[in-house]
Amino acid sequence: MARAKRADDAQSPAQHVGDSHDLIRVHGARVNNLKDVSVDIPKRRLTVFTGVSGSGKSSLVFGTIAAESQRLINETYSAFVQGFMPTLARPEVDVLEGLTTAISVDQQRMGADPRSTVGTATDAHAMLRILFSRLGKPHIGPPSAYSFNTASVRASGAITVERGNKKTVKATFNKTGGMCTRCEGRGSVSDIDLTQLYDDSKSLSEGAFTIPGWKSDSQWTVQVYAQSGFVDPDKPIAKYTKKELRDFLYGEPVKVKVNGVNLTYEGLIPKIQKSFLAKDKEAMQPHIRAFVERAVTFTTCPECDGTRLSEGARSSKIKRISIADACAMEIRDLATWVAGLDEPSVGPLLDALRQALDSFVEIGLGYLSLDRPAGTLSGGEAQRVKMIRHLGSSLTDVTYVFDEPTIGLHPHDIQRMNNLLLRLRDKGNTVLVVEHKPETIAIADHVVDLGPGAGSGGGTICFEGTVEGLRAGDTITGRHFDDRAAVKETVRESTGALEIRGATANNLRKVDVDVPLGVLVVVTGVAGSGKSSLVHGSIPAGEGVVSIDQSPIRGSRRSNPATYTGLLEPIRKAFAKENGVKPALFSANSEGACPTCNGAGVIYMDLAMMAGVATPCEDCEGKRFQPSVLEYKLGGRDISEVLAMSVAEAEEFFGAGEAHLPAAHRILDRLADVGLGYLSLGQPLTTLSGGERQRLKLATHMGDKGGVYVLDEPTTGLHLADVEQLLGLLDRLVDSGKSVIVVEHHQAVMAHADWIIDLGPGAGHDGGKVVFEGTPAALVEARSTLTGEHLAAYVGG
Repeated sequence: MARAKRADDAQSPAQHVGDSHDLIRVHGARVNNLKDVSVDIPKRRLTVFTGVSGSGKSSLVFGTIAAESQRLINETYSAFVQGFMPTLARPEVDVLEGLTTAISVDQQRMGADPRSTVGTATDAHAMLRILFSRLGKPHIGPPSAYSFNTASVRASGAITVERGNKKTVKATFNKTGGMCTRCEGRGSVSDIDLTQLYDDSKSLSEGAFTIPGWKSDSQWTVQVYAQSGFVDPDKPIAKYTKKELRDFLYGEPVKVKVNGVNLTYEGLIPKIQKSFLAKDKEAMQPHIRAFVERAVTFTTCPECDGTRLSEGARSSKIKRISIADACAMEIRDLATWVAGLDEPSVGPLLDALRQALDSFVEIGLGYLSLDRPAGTLSGGEAQRVKMIRHLGSSLTDVTYVFDEPTIGLHPHDIQRMNNLLLRLRDKGNTVLVVEHKPETIAIADHVVDLGPGAGSGGGTICFEGTVEGLRAGDTITGRHFDDRAAVKETVRESTGALEIRGATANNLRKVDVDVPLGVLVVVTGVAGSGKSSLVHGSIPAGEGVVSIDQSPIRGSRRSNPATYTGLLEPIRKAFAKENGVKPALFSANSEGACPTCNGAGVIYMDLAMMAGVATPCEDCEGKRFQPSVLEYKLGGRDISEVLAMSVAEAEEFFGAGEAHLPAAHRILDRLADVGLGYLSLGQPLTTLSGGERQRLKLATHMGDKGGVYVLDEPTTGLHLADVEQLLGLLDRLVDSGKSVIVVEHHQAVMAHADWIIDLGPGAGHDGGKVVFEGTPAALVEARSTLTGEHLAAYVGG
């Protein structure tokens, strides 16, 4: 049959009108600190957004473009389906044209559910379960038989069959799951140390309980045990009979009368589990957290040896490998094992599994294992795990939005990440990247630089164009683009050493190393080489050690820098003292709150199927307080005006004059030290960027008493210009007599160190060794490791 003549066989016609929509147009964006921003972003290109932390990059990319794309997609669903979805408000923007489906790949940590692993968070574990259900010997059941999230169920009884003449028949039901019955699929079991709960040589009336807050004389909880009738309150606990001890420790909930009041009695162990263990440990008061850490120990489940799986699931094998063995392997080794399987009956499944595992290796996560708990991944690792499902996607003409994809990556791994971003672009997708690293900015087709400053000093477009144009431009990013820190000529002398011997956490291989004290020590190495395992595993936070890791700040939209840092406490007391009233009046979460909005400053309206709306409270005009509270002044300002100040303004306000307040001034000094002078005191924590939250945490801990500071990648989210300020802060800490240990990939921090400990040579089982110890100059000269090569190239050595 003759081939139909195509239009392009003849002379190409003028551009089709459908191809003219090659721009995403943003006009009048006012989300957060954006000041009527208008910008045209080319489609099917790689656009990088730069600017100092807090300049408005995330507000433009995530808060405006991605948020509106998601909202418009949600509106395509039926009203019934939308009723089950989160309601999204339209971003504050005049015009948004040319949007495509946006897929956001952000740095939000994966859920810390103990049953969530790298394998379950991707499709890899599901495919492995199907593989073992088809090929595993002995055959134990369907894929659910290999799942540690599925419990085995057995039931039997009479059922009524409604067919013709109804009749009752006996039926049995079996469902095989792979969950270990002892640990319920968690891999670890908790043991409670009874000696931390009570002194068994005393009776309840003598104050046997050693639990914080449990006093024998008046505490209701204690009286429930003493007057329950199950135990003798005057008998020492050590002399209880078996029945008394069982009722005391494990008694079922039952109503008892105490002093004429009906209360619930239950055993001590379930009571402790509900009142202490069910709560987030990080949110506890320090003395309560210390008690929980003493009283509760988590040990590997003795029945499944930490694999989470039942004996049946562990017994089924393919080529002498069980699914537990497969999940414990490093993913690159598992990929090799799967590649060696040749079974035509499951050919398509094997191809899909190989592709998924190869994606892990390609993206630089081959050192992980599928049984690694998802909650233990760093922000950068979590982001790359989320990327995996998109690499093999058949979708094109999609907008991919990335938030600093190079976080947590060694310079050696950044090139690999760049290649992945370019691959996504070359499939016909629009790739938008918020980034600070010059290596990634350099590969951009288009650059949008926001600034010039942060917070209220930012929110405008300073530059738009090519990388060459940015280099030549007079913006902060352009001026600092080619900045390179020099290796220090002279380094500080250590005042002692912290000896680490036989460290074996995770992939460490009996590491012996002396960490110098009194100097700036940088621990480096490729991602997965064992840096965090060495530092956090061998130098735990505690007496004399202040450890600031990458765990996210917990806080609702009611939390702000003033509440998080403890700054609000001295301010409230100063207002109360000045005006002769209670401090609680000056808290938007307590007595002084506006009754209409309950101190939120805005009214949230849930419009069911339509997007929810937040409108400023008309009664308090967004000030969050009752009008009567705003009549009280300190230094001529009311509490709402103080919370509206920036850190820099408040530092001046509380530094001198009638509002002089040393306690507040000290906290504000630390906030300014870490480069957060532009933040307003009342800004909700939920609106802060990742870099701002990290530095807020650093400022809070700088007041802690400790001789050793352990920091985990403090340059996360920092602009090139801000890194210099961070180095000055680290120097001031060391010069004040502290020892500072930093886990870091940024070459400027490595060059500025007094001592470098380099781990490697690779990741996972190829790492876990100390490959270099010495000064940065010696590392550059030796070039004996990957870090040495990249640092030498950076400083031009």
